[in-house]
Amino acid sequence: MSKQEVILCEELESSLTTAIGNCPHDKLFILTDEHTHRLCLPQLSNIPTLKEATEIIIGAEDIHKNLETLASVWQALSEKGATRHSLLINLGGGMVTDLGGFAASTFKRGIAYINIPTTLLAMVDASVGGKTGINFGGLKNEVGVFNDSKFVILDTEFLKTLDAENICSGYAEMLKHGLISTEAMWEELVSFDLANPDLKQLQRMVGDSVKVKERIVEQDPHEKSIRKALNLGHTFGHAFESWALKRKPILHGYAVAFGLIPELYLSVAKTGFPTEKMRQTVTFIKENYGTLNITCDDYDELIELMHHDKKNQNGIINFTMMGAIGDIRINQTATTEEIKEALDFFREG
Repeated sequence: MSKQEVILCEELESSLTTAIGNCPHDKLFILTDEHTHRLCLPQLSNIPTLKEATEIIIGAEDIHKNLETLASVWQALSEKGATRHSLLINLGGGMVTDLGGFAASTFKRGIAYINIPTTLLAMVDASVGGKTGINFGGLKNEVGVFNDSKFVILDTEFLKTLDAENICSGYAEMLKHGLISTEAMWEELVSFDLANPDLKQLQRMVGDSVKVKERIVEQDPHEKSIRKALNLGHTFGHAFESWALKRKPILHGYAVAFGLIPELYLSVAKTGFPTEKMRQTVTFIKENYGTLNITCDDYDELIELMHHDKKNQNGIINFTMMGAIGDIRINQTATTEEIKEALDFFREG
């Protein structure tokens, strides 16, 4: 069972005060990046329980999700007198919650932490489920640990600080949650006006999306079985993301959205996913996310990147596929030719 408590908050001060009150500590620290320091921290400035907190600021964007930044957080905690009884609040997107969670999990062999995700992607994905980590050796999330935050506080008011691209990025994980959940949820997601989002409707949808992830994580905290459902779109997606890192980086959610296209194609071909629902999902993705300009010359590099996926066993690329909406098929494989066919479909379909 997941130890963390997810709070869909109506009022930030009350929710945060309750969470901090349930985490006895000697010193309080807040980790932000350069963006959330400027855009989001002011929303916490008048909360009395944070008056004594020490802020640690790191560089923004995924380029800083590395060993050097991690060491700088450890260094700051050490220099500012953190003990194993201290508490760290991670205020930011997935980069901050992933790296901050890893820093907290390893400093003094582990201190308590609270996540306050400020991006849609972090709300529905990175901040929930206990995964922490950094990028290493040019690979996404290559080093990390499973360790739950004590609380995750979801406040969709922070979404007002986001640009359209970052809303789209988070929405891709929601789309994935819809595919592995119910037809009703999927239908709402593929008919939502993502270009002009209704934030009130989106807040309810975020709550529904988080419940899907929580339900799966509680069944399988360490990704031995059904949690691999959350990998839908990610085997191709992580390869696209790592490929783009060396050229023109793309947001994680865009990589996942792009990854859903070839993985749903394989699902149609190999596990009987309905063609019409695949087409509807692909149309939504192409209309809202565009495409990634890969060529057939990139296929071997992409397949090599897929071999690095942490969910593989014995060198065999592992996919999550779908038999239908909500009908999850984990531990699926595909031949090199089938993978290349799926990449053809991604480029031309």
